[in-house]
Amino acid sequence: MADLAILNGSVVAHPDAGASGAPIRSDIVIDQGKIVALVTPGERIEADTVIDAANLLVLPGAIDIHFHCRAPAFPERGDFFTESRAAAAGGVTTYFEMPISNPCASTAEVWRNRCELALANTVVNVGLFAAPGRLDRKEIDGMVEAGAIGFKVFMTAAVKGRESEFDGLCLTDLADIAQALELIQPTGLRCVFHAEVQGLVDLYMARARESDLADHLRHRRSRPAVAEATAVAGLLALAESIRTPIHIAHVSSAESVALIKRAREAGISVSAETCPHYLLFDESVLERVGPYGKINPPIRGPEDREALWQAIDEGVIDVIATDHAPFTAEEKEASWGNIIDAPPGHPGVEMLVPLVLDQALRGRMTLAKAVALISTTPAQLFGLYPRKGTLWPGADADITLYDPTGEHEVRLEDGWSRAAACNWLYQGMRLHGNVAATIVGGKTVYRGGKIVGTRGDGALAHPLQN
Repeated sequence: MADLAILNGSVVAHPDAGASGAPIRSDIVIDQGKIVALVTPGERIEADTVIDAANLLVLPGAIDIHFHCRAPAFPERGDFFTESRAAAAGGVTTYFEMPISNPCASTAEVWRNRCELALANTVVNVGLFAAPGRLDRKEIDGMVEAGAIGFKVFMTAAVKGRESEFDGLCLTDLADIAQALELIQPTGLRCVFHAEVQGLVDLYMARARESDLADHLRHRRSRPAVAEATAVAGLLALAESIRTPIHIAHVSSAESVALIKRAREAGISVSAETCPHYLLFDESVLERVGPYGKINPPIRGPEDREALWQAIDEGVIDVIATDHAPFTAEEKEASWGNIIDAPPGHPGVEMLVPLVLDQALRGRMTLAKAVALISTTPAQLFGLYPRKGTLWPGADADITLYDPTGEHEVRLEDGWSRAAACNWLYQGMRLHGNVAATIVGGKTVYRGGKIVGTRGDGALAHPLQN
């Protein structure tokens, strides 16, 4: 007797799909948190619980590799329970939390304490990045041994007044970054970079403050594409020399895309992500949403948006992630008319699957491509595949059920994040379909518009080699 059977669903990324990647109608048998079989509908299956997935898409659970919770700091913005609850409601079965907190997760002791806090409260699986900026071999090895999913570095300086949150995370000098990559290289793990050159940001920030531009145009001018592209160019040169795999977070510009494309053609081990807000908007949206759309790097121009879509089509960009970064509505509201000083971030985890699946259902990409961008490739890049990112027998039973029929309207009041009131970017959008259920390790944590999971239902996502 199996624990769970999902019957009559259309399985996306089915092992037998072949080159077309078209969904295949199949039943899935789950026991002890694992997928044990995919069988033809109609075969007799005995299970304690049965979910009828007729007319639903069955997807490998989505993995959001770029997520900020900041717990235990700033609980008013969100914590591991509230933000993982939002992940569950959005069909995300695993998220990768960044090291920013107070204190920063840049030592093995802090990393372990933060991991314990996350596992006690998360509704879905969590992987935790480590900050290598102390350039300490013992601490780096300790965090790897504890199960870090990878490393994260900011090339920009710590926010003034928040230095302890970024201690060991910010490396603004390429020589320091080279040392970090040398220390990381033997671990085999990937290092993720927020790529902007601080000196250029300082230069253009000062100019933007003095300009007579409309406020909603100042943000892009304060952090222009050259600040990102220059940082990316330096990282690619180091990655070629040191041979540590790197990942460029939240790519936002055509210039960066061109650099990454050439580097990949040259055999440099670099992967890249972009985010829904860069794919769906240009900076004109800030006239409507103001500080609620302030994100670093900025939402840019139509030409950048088109370059990012082309990069997805060509496989230059591997992943779509959210850069989920909650703030309170009060913090955002206080910055109307002063976008440069607004807190940078937007709550996005709940929107990842609906936004990407909406684009697939509109014909912008295939369903198989959508699954690759938000599940399979993230798992492959960070050492989780084939345990995650697939529905093959033997994989973890992390599954997203999606109803492709009809439309739903995004409304602030429906969000599960503590920062849901800040979701102005997507407010009012009408999207094809909706998340029907989210299953984590064989347990249903979201279904029918309700969170049915509890604190601690998630497990640690760590690389297979660990």
